[in-house]
Amino acid sequence: MSDNNTPTPAATAASATPEAPSGNGKRRRALTALAAVVIVAGGGWGLYEWLVASHYENTDNAYVQGNVIQITPQIGGTVMAINADDTDFVKAGQPLVQLDPADAKVALEQAEAALAQAVRQVRTLYANNGSLAAQVSLRQADIVKAQSDIAKAQDDLQRRRALSGNGAVSKEELNHAETALDNAKSQLAAAQAGVVAAREQLASNQSLTEGTSVAQHPSVLAAAAKVREAYLATQRVAMPAPVDGYVAKRTVQLGQRVAAGTPMMSIVPLNQLWVDANFKEVQLRNIRIDQPVKLTADVYGKKVEYTGKVAGLGVGTGSAFALLPAQNATGNWIKVVQRVPVRIALDPEQLKANPLRIGLSMDAEIDITQKGGKMLADAPRATAISQTQVYSKLDDGANAEVDRIVAANLGRSAPGAAQPAGRAAATSATAGNAGHTASQSHPG
Repeated sequence: MSDNNTPTPAATAASATPEAPSGNGKRRRALTALAAVVIVAGGGWGLYEWLVASHYENTDNAYVQGNVIQITPQIGGTVMAINADDTDFVKAGQPLVQLDPADAKVALEQAEAALAQAVRQVRTLYANNGSLAAQVSLRQADIVKAQSDIAKAQDDLQRRRALSGNGAVSKEELNHAETALDNAKSQLAAAQAGVVAAREQLASNQSLTEGTSVAQHPSVLAAAAKVREAYLATQRVAMPAPVDGYVAKRTVQLGQRVAAGTPMMSIVPLNQLWVDANFKEVQLRNIRIDQPVKLTADVYGKKVEYTGKVAGLGVGTGSAFALLPAQNATGNWIKVVQRVPVRIALDPEQLKANPLRIGLSMDAEIDITQKGGKMLADAPRATAISQTQVYSKLDDGANAEVDRIVAANLGRSAPGAAQPAGRAAATSATAGNAGHTASQSHPG
């Protein structure tokens, strides 16, 4: 009985055969679902790439850049005071380093004395015009007197010659009359020579003074330039900050003897930063000037987003401007994708709200939807990138100092502060030429 109830192998196989179609169907459905997911994901990625990703170019190889303004002395000297240190904020015009002013003051005093002497010497030239013109007049008077003496001597000689035949005039007296005529002629020749010499001296002196005034005389102008140079040296012992910014890399020390041009510290204006984003060469084909850019800084994370725009594209790769550029004309050449810097301008208000520092890492994403812009600038910049008026104000006091010295040595009060230095030509000419105007117009 037990043998009849035991299933045979054939029966077992027959009973298992109906279950095989059920397992294949599950596997088929799973593969179909997986294929559908892959197709949908691929289609979604392709749709995203076509509609969204193709309109942006991004890179994480971007860094904050800015102007690093070196503070260097224009003259040499010994450091007496340091008024700013690293991380300090300074305003434009604020003195940063003070040098010893003793040498500059001595040079200024010497230049002022030389200018005063030059003014007085030029005044003497103008005064000589009058005296030389008077000498010409005196010499001309001597000519008239000599001519009168010759006429008188000739009359006396003629009378004596007429009387000599009658014996009324002796031979000796006739000789005296001839001698007197010769002396009168000699005096006339001397007077004529004196007039010529006086006229030459007058013409020579007038050539040094005509067409100008005391204040505008070349000798005075040369001495005035020395005063301005020395005055500027006294002002340059204090080195002002050219712009608002933060102090960095201070290397100067108290008591240090510095030469002109020695780097002492740097000023970084953090409100004038930009970003240099290094894009691959294959990404440049669609980047244009003025395209909008979104940036994030590692220091703030993605919570702070900066908006900027493309300001310009570099004219070469980074390796092209390297100190030791790569030599690709070798047998061991391996192609490397090059990167080109793209300058991105930042919003000053966003920089003010969330300050950045030079060298910080950034992530940049450029919206390349609009491709109608320029790849390279085709016109020069209309305005200066940056400028300062700090140094131009140093010359104002020099002009006033020159005017004061010239006026004091002309014998008149100093001109008003509004009058430019060395340019009080009309006033100086009136005061300095009052005594020689007639002599300049005197016939030579």
